[in-house]
Amino acid sequence: MAVNTTSASHTPRAATRQAGAPPQLRAIRVHQQRIIKTVILTVTSLFLGIPPLSMLIFTLRHPLSGRWSLDPWKAIFTADGSALGADLSTLWSGLGISLGLCMATVVIMLLLLVPVMVIAHIRSKRLERIIEWVATLPLTIPAIVLVVGLGPIYRWLSTDVLSSNPIWLCFAYAILVMPYAFRALTVGLNSIDVLTLCETARSLGASWARVFFRVLLPNLWQSMLSASFISISVVLGEYTVASLLGRMNLQVALYQLGQSNSQISTAMSLLALLFGVLLLVSIDLISGAMRRSKENNQPCL
Repeated sequence: MAVNTTSASHTPRAATRQAGAPPQLRAIRVHQQRIIKTVILTVTSLFLGIPPLSMLIFTLRHPLSGRWSLDPWKAIFTADGSALGADLSTLWSGLGISLGLCMATVVIMLLLLVPVMVIAHIRSKRLERIIEWVATLPLTIPAIVLVVGLGPIYRWLSTDVLSSNPIWLCFAYAILVMPYAFRALTVGLNSIDVLTLCETARSLGASWARVFFRVLLPNLWQSMLSASFISISVVLGEYTVASLLGRMNLQVALYQLGQSNSQISTAMSLLALLFGVLLLVSIDLISGAMRRSKENNQPCL
């Protein structure tokens, strides 16, 4: 008791001493914190900004002649690369396939993860930990190792069950995006009281289907959007699985285009990177708008 009393008596004194520090000392501390923040932000901005800036310069300046030109960007926006000796048909085909893969992967991911995670969150914490362990496995297994296991399966699917259409890569991509989607959905589930919502709705006579679609899903829209956008970014940037399985997607098309015109390939890669950044920024914008809308719709007490 004496030790606790002593420590308790010292705590207010320390707080009072810190609050009563001279204004000059507080100003020095604030100035030091400002300098540290500026250095960290500058280093981070340079680390993240120099590679895209180098890519942009490479697309504008011809590496051999040193001539500056917008021809690679004109070729992309006019869909005509004949003047630069590049066939853009493969690029547009790969882009269309990747967009289709994004939609299929998001649908499979949501249909697979959302019901399973909700049931596990309600029924059993132990089952939830098992699902978390399974969902995070793709982070620990390299993509090339996954391809070794997926190769025979896709060979059998292509010959006996489905076809060799690249759209069937959505099954493999659903595995790759699972760790990121799982984390986003977990944040949404932990932010609401799922048990109380389910018990209240059930006590009012709602069926489990009604509880899931009318009670839980409206409260999980934000996390579902986050999981979907992150999954789209992962699918648009995936190269290893598609290349080793001999399928076409955007990254494989960019690699093939780079063999004939590296400037157009780099410009398109920069656009894909910008699109991924816009998706991630839109997560914050949409979540902020949904949060403000929910706060405005709450009744005043």
